Amino acid sequence: MSTQAEDPAKLAYQATARFYDDFTGGYGYQYEKWSRTLLAKAREEGMSGTRLLDVACGTGLSFTALLDEGWSVTACDISPAMIEAARAKFGDRVELAVADMRKLPRLGEFDLVWALNSPIAYLADAAELEATLAGMRRNLAPGGVALFDALTVKAARSFLGERLSFERDGKTFVWDGQVPADQIGPGMVGEGRFEVVGDPDATNVHRMRHFEQEAVLAAIGAAGLETVGAFGELDGALEPGIDEERHTTAVYVCRAAA
Repeated sequence: MSTQAEDPAKLAYQATARFYDDFTGGYGYQYEKWSRTLLAKAREEGMSGTRLLDVACGTGLSFTALLDEGWSVTACDISPAMIEAARAKFGDRVELAVADMRKLPRLGEFDLVWALNSPIAYLADAAELEATLAGMRRNLAPGGVALFDALTVKAARSFLGERLSFERDGKTFVWDGQVPADQIGPGMVGEGRFEVVGDPDATNVHRMRHFEQEAVLAAIGAAGLETVGAFGELDGALEPGIDEERHTTAVYVCRAAA
């Protein structure tokens, strides 16, 4: 594993933080809708309470909807710049911390611990995935739910095999997948290049991995969790089971193992 100072995910998001909200808004990612969909699924699977730990929270887009509903929110991210961007928006309404999800400290007891928008894609291998999930388990209150989403093969082809360019607020954003789409398959690792035209300090590379479902389920069990359900997302809705070629996101809902 890289040291935190050299960690490629940290370096990428340090460079991206200034533009993250504009970029994700520009390509149409619906954070609030996705958060509410996943919250409903967690409740359907028996989650109660209003204490959230958001792991790899970025600028806070994934917890905004819950905060507006009165939830108590604690959030962390490996990138200090992303945490500062979140603090600028939310101030003391949220407990914010810089933390590596692979070495997640015990930040409290939470009814819901989630890691959204596929941060596990930045983990190097199954050992790092297990360590991340063990940290999420450490922070669960009795009866709490851990939930995370992950890239499917279909999503990996989109992120790592395609080029996207658009303008927003006078800036031109470019995402350039570095892997031919026909070479993207289960368990692969690839890179995407992010650029804001005319701002060389913003250019960075995101190295991402697809985790096969078998590997994810094994890591869940090894981390002391049990899988409550595995779901695939299509057009904003969740369906039971995961079809790597049909679904755009995989979602795992877990509890602490007995």
